[in-house]
Amino acid sequence: MLNKKVHKLLNQQINKEFYSAYLYLDFSNYFKAKGLDGFANWYMIQAQEERDHAMLFYTYLQNENMPVELDAIAKPDKVFHSHMDVLQAGLEHEMYVTSLINDIYGAAYDVRDFRTMQFLDWFVKEQGEEETNANDMISKMELFGSDPKSLYMLNQELAGRIYTAPSLVL
Repeated sequence: MLNKKVHKLLNQQINKEFYSAYLYLDFSNYFKAKGLDGFANWYMIQAQEERDHAMLFYTYLQNENMPVELDAIAKPDKVFHSHMDVLQAGLEHEMYVTSLINDIYGAAYDVRDFRTMQFLDWFVKEQGEEETNANDMISKMELFGSDPKSLYMLNQELAGRIYTAPSLVL
């Protein structure tokens, strides 16, 4: 049986991950409206990943015979004035999610919940990758974003991203 605090944090994370999916769908909408289908594709896949992250938390709680309480998902409320605004919002959000995962891990550590810590190990690694990807997007935009031909090539690169479901076994 999970500790109450750990259970609550894991349950809240489900909603946070679904919100992340909504946020990335909003980013995808922004880029689609700007004619940057590759960027839109990249964020659509990000949304799929976040949805799957939510389902991993959901399944973990069910496998632990713990109730799952689903909350309303907030509407993303950011207004973007540039492509860089979107990319920076993505990095900020990933850093926020990293802090949430770290908080859950810390709570599990405090009560010696090794099973939950092992489950979260994958997310700790994943968040490192997510922050790296967000930083890379910003770096590429800084290098190429002001040149239309280079932006076109970057957009084409991002259009090639395909979805791969997470390989975490519960």
